Amino acid sequence: MALLEFPLAPALRINLGKRAGVTGGLLGVLCVFAEFCFLFPHVLVSNDGRAFYVEHLGVFRGILQVSIVVTFLLGAFSVLTLRSKAHGVIAMVLAMVAMLLGGGEAEPLTHTPRAMSAGLDFFALDLLVLGLVFIPMERLWGLHEQRIFRPGWQTDLKHFFVSHVGVQLISFAVLIPVQVFLSWAVRMDFQQHVAAQPVWLQFFEILLVIDLVSYWVHRAFHKVPWLWNFHAIHHSPLHMDWLASSRSHVVDVLVNRFAGFVPVFLLGFHPSAIYGYLVFVSFHAVYIHANVNHRWPYLRWVFATPEFHHWHHTSDEEGIDKNFAVFLSFIDVIFGTAHQPAHWPSRYGTTQFQPPETYLGQLAYPFKRHEKTPYG
Repeated sequence: MALLEFPLAPALRINLGKRAGVTGGLLGVLCVFAEFCFLFPHVLVSNDGRAFYVEHLGVFRGILQVSIVVTFLLGAFSVLTLRSKAHGVIAMVLAMVAMLLGGGEAEPLTHTPRAMSAGLDFFALDLLVLGLVFIPMERLWGLHEQRIFRPGWQTDLKHFFVSHVGVQLISFAVLIPVQVFLSWAVRMDFQQHVAAQPVWLQFFEILLVIDLVSYWVHRAFHKVPWLWNFHAIHHSPLHMDWLASSRSHVVDVLVNRFAGFVPVFLLGFHPSAIYGYLVFVSFHAVYIHANVNHRWPYLRWVFATPEFHHWHHTSDEEGIDKNFAVFLSFIDVIFGTAHQPAHWPSRYGTTQFQPPETYLGQLAYPFKRHEKTPYG
């Protein structure tokens, strides 16, 4: 097939063609995942979200149908503009597979409720929404010049997938031991007073309580050598962007979720405040890792910002063991670990024993012998 002649410079045409092919391929995968969610909702769709999807079923069907069409068009554009047809053909094939599975009119094949589900819907929707928000943001206010598909993005996408698919399984792994050992605290009198407060006040109380706990857990992960081996995975990205926030060892994730859930469980916050916190953290955790040059004068000494957290991820000597807070930067100010100079960090990653870049290699890394840790 001859290349389609566009009134564009060859380098720009090739660049656009590559981006269209890769973007179409990723969107096509999400479309196929969405089709499976429509076909097997009781197996793949998170139980908490199923009622919401049913209530707005027409909207989600429309989004899926439009996404399939866009996937096909991106693939076609890539095929017509590049000599290498692989990415474009894959995108077009994925779009056709999604259509054959039912497109926007797919009907469920399972009808039996289950105690747990995979949460594939959470992965697909979150990746789509976060990508639509943060990729343009990083293009408009980029801190460092780097490609969207920079080195290591495939590994980070696998971390993103694992942390979202099976989200209910991870939640059960955290909630069950807490509920078993702290069942005596379920109906304490003061919990009613906590839950009766204004929701907005409970939201900020949750931020404060969780961050005070997380601060010391985070410091322990830096100071205790065998814990650092798990946390080093989160510090291993050499390029910071929105997707790098997902890189964490599963043990690190479980410990932090467990530590954060205990005080929330004991204090008895209202579910509305907890849901508000979950929505906030899902965006805030991504934002502070993003490749953006937002500094937020004055506010950065109260709330964690990209600048604040970039200094935590640096391998520059001046930033090591600084800025442990997740949400509230004034906690680091109180405990003497805050660091926000006038300049940005120049390097990221660990200082010694950089973990491997493969996903399986990173899972195995903490269990291998290391003579010393980079921050110890």
